[in-house]
Amino acid sequence: MTQAQEVAVATTDKTTNTRTLVGRVVSDKRAKTITVLVERRVKHELYGKIVARSRKYHAHDEKGEYHMGDMVEIAETRPMSKTKNWVVTRLIEKARLV
Repeated sequence: MTQAQEVAVATTDKTTNTRTLVGRVVSDKRAKTITVLVERRVKHELYGKIVARSRKYHAHDEKGEYHMGDMVEIAETRPMSKTKNWVVTRLIEKARLV
């Protein structure tokens, strides 16, 4: 293997273990912060029925470019405040106008 190939392999072998979630923005009223609602479907432990579970996360939005209704991807990061330790990584779908 040449040195260039070794460098290429070393850079592609880096795997990040950051958790990412996909959810819908439900609030953008605060400065540099959005609230993202993440829904997931799980099987009920006793009855076996598929039920929807949801949770809200506060995510950092530096430029204020995400608004209510947008579908975004958030990634876990260092704590930025008491309740905020997620950051928006990308926009998946823009909110539709009704």
